Amino acid sequence: MTVLTILTSDRRGRPAVLDTLDAEVRWAHADTLADALPGTDALLLWDFFSTALQDALPAADRLRWVHAASAGIDTLRFPGLLSARDVTVTNAHGIFDQAIAEYVLGVVFTFAKDSVRSLDLQRAHVWQRRETETVAGTRALVVGVGGIGRRIARLLRGLGVRVEGAGTRARAGDDDFAVIHDSVDLTDHVGGVDWVINAAPLTEETRGLFDRDVFAAMKPTARFVSIGRGESTVTGDLLDALHRGAIAGAGLDVVDPEPLPAGHPLWDAPHTLITAHLSGDTQGWNERLLDQFVDHWRRWRAGEPFPQTVDLQAGYVRG
Repeated sequence: MTVLTILTSDRRGRPAVLDTLDAEVRWAHADTLADALPGTDALLLWDFFSTALQDALPAADRLRWVHAASAGIDTLRFPGLLSARDVTVTNAHGIFDQAIAEYVLGVVFTFAKDSVRSLDLQRAHVWQRRETETVAGTRALVVGVGGIGRRIARLLRGLGVRVEGAGTRARAGDDDFAVIHDSVDLTDHVGGVDWVINAAPLTEETRGLFDRDVFAAMKPTARFVSIGRGESTVTGDLLDALHRGAIAGAGLDVVDPEPLPAGHPLWDAPHTLITAHLSGDTQGWNERLLDQFVDHWRRWRAGEPFPQTVDLQAGYVRG
């Protein structure tokens, strides 16, 4: 019989629908994963933040498919799995696109309409008329031109924003972006935009990508919005840019370190909005993850191809 092992945690629980699949289902926690992997054909990382697979992988003797119930797959890019040519990797591609794009729009409007200041004035019972900003006619650069980045671009364009992209190579003639720049040349392209949006996967190339040079090249009226991975931003450089007024603000759903310690200076950085890595967690997201995995499972059992697979070497699903 086909064996499916599911890595979960006390927080993630055991969705009952997974026990109804046509397989021997084994449930494991991080400390028992190695014991469950021998004989396992497919592995579902329901506890998608866990790094347990890296140490447990040598126990997998017939593993053919790994599915991560997350958009990011940086925790899977370790040597053992990168060299396992006979293991297919899939992820939650497409599940979080709309939710995260809506979150980015919310951050853009929060800054443009000075919403935090409005709440402060309301709490102080102060009636103060003032001007706010218009979003239409501004320019955005979305770094990361995968599914999430593209959905962000489409929603921003619907508001009248000119949207450019940055990815692994420069190109023109794209349906979603006015132009796509090479992210290696990021400092050459951030100076003319009002919104720099980090939607990049975490790879060797993007780790520490948003650094002192990038923030120095941005306009002092521009804002930085980050929903990719916290490690792609050099936190100390971002703090310095915010305190010096080199940029006008930051909306951060991902940070480094994460979770952000209570005493960390980023909490009190000027003009900064911080949320707890929740941009994709809209109502029903667990059910959508389950539906996607069950669909993938049925395709796999029927010998049909997956809708998409992860290129582990690149660090993302290729379009």
